Amino acid sequence: MIELVEYLVSSLVPDGDYTVEQRDGNNANDIVITIAKKDIGKIIGKQGRIAKAIRTLVKSASSKSNVRYNVVIEEKDEI
Repeated sequence: MIELVEYLVSSLVPDGDYTVEQRDGNNANDIVITIAKKDIGKIIGKQGRIAKAIRTLVKSASSKSNVRYNVVIEEKDEI
């Protein structure tokens, strides 16, 4: 599932600064996209449409397995 999200994010932000990781939980696994502030708008989209589309694709792709995934988008801390 993480490969799908990495593919989608790399298509939207080809030379951006981002990481995609999976955090396991009890009921659901979180796929966390950490992205730079300058590129976060490309992932969220107008009124959250792109973020919603990514979540819908992940939900559809994971429907055959009994594992639930949540997509979380976080802003990368600038150092």
